[in-house]
Amino acid sequence: MVVRQLYLKRLKKYQDTEFVKVITGVRRSGKTYVLRMFRDYLRDSGILAEQIIFLNFESMKYGDLLTKEALYQYVTDRVISGKKMYLFFDEVQRVVGWEDAINSFRVDFDTDIYVSGSNASLLSGELATLLTGRMVEIPVYPLSFKEFMTFTQTSKNPDLAFNDYVTEGGFPAVALVTDPEVKRSVLDGIYSSILLRDVNERAAVRNDTLLTQVAAYLLSEIGNPISGNKIAGVLKNDGWSKVGVTSVLRYMQLLSEAFIFYPARRYDLRGKNYLRSTAKYYAVDTGLRNVTLNRNYQDNFGHQIENIVYLELLRRGYRVDVGKYDEQEIDFVARRGAEVAYYQVTRQLPTADNREIGNLQALTDNYPKTLITANRMDVGEVLGIPIVHIVDWLLG
Repeated sequence: MVVRQLYLKRLKKYQDTEFVKVITGVRRSGKTYVLRMFRDYLRDSGILAEQIIFLNFESMKYGDLLTKEALYQYVTDRVISGKKMYLFFDEVQRVVGWEDAINSFRVDFDTDIYVSGSNASLLSGELATLLTGRMVEIPVYPLSFKEFMTFTQTSKNPDLAFNDYVTEGGFPAVALVTDPEVKRSVLDGIYSSILLRDVNERAAVRNDTLLTQVAAYLLSEIGNPISGNKIAGVLKNDGWSKVGVTSVLRYMQLLSEAFIFYPARRYDLRGKNYLRSTAKYYAVDTGLRNVTLNRNYQDNFGHQIENIVYLELLRRGYRVDVGKYDEQEIDFVARRGAEVAYYQVTRQLPTADNREIGNLQALTDNYPKTLITANRMDVGEVLGIPIVHIVDWLLG
């Protein structure tokens, strides 16, 4: 098993605390793998197998535990008096009333609890009410480029391997196969299962064709400002005469809740407030985008690497917005606690103007500013602003 150290470290940080650890992320991003990895770590640390209960509700093996009463009784029967119990519930949202069961385990027994799910609704509703201040989210994303290099065990130069990463993305199941046709089939299957199970099935979407159209449009426009009005207008021009903005906005929300897309809100750096206008939407994985649209890394390469930087910043624990400073746009404003950093991302520095450097230079505060480029000839420093190659930044 290849250890995903980032997630192991985060889980170890919260081990044996009162917090319920909520593992979230898009389907097939590796949540089950991460839970099993941490279970194995516990065993290796001396925790007895009898102290660990691991239930994956995707399996029919546990089909008779899909009510809170049945789940509570199952765990109660296996609790060892005087011992801490480690409870792992994978895709727990399939259990009716699971929130009550989780809260009861926390109250009734000496437990350390880990749950996972493929929808952001896991963090809202009754769970949020029952566990206010007592749960912590640990988001899991597809493989970083560093992990991709480890999983694929490639001997390629990292710059060449990066083109594969952009084209194929970072879903572990894709990285572990070598045949291009199989890779495409796996990605097709992942995309379909997300739409059908994590969006359609959960929300009872009436028009799945329209949902697919909205998703395809968002995939084609990563890195561009998006609004519900804009999508509705495009769809009407394509013959969807009865499409309303309300329906489009609902589908956009459902797709975001299933972690296919992440909206980056626009933040006014001078006014210190969020703008109500358009946001940018980034895909959870460029491979998912390329297979769905039948593209490769060369198509809209600049926005694809922007997408990768955005996801990497999230992976590193930042909250990420798109910055606006007067007439300048800052690709990313990244915040982590009191830490703030600015990033511009470009395929290469333009020769006719200095807008990429100029946008960063216009900022008057002293927070770190970095320009990330895909052209090694650009690497260096301009006007005190470091310019780094994207591969070096991702592997750093």
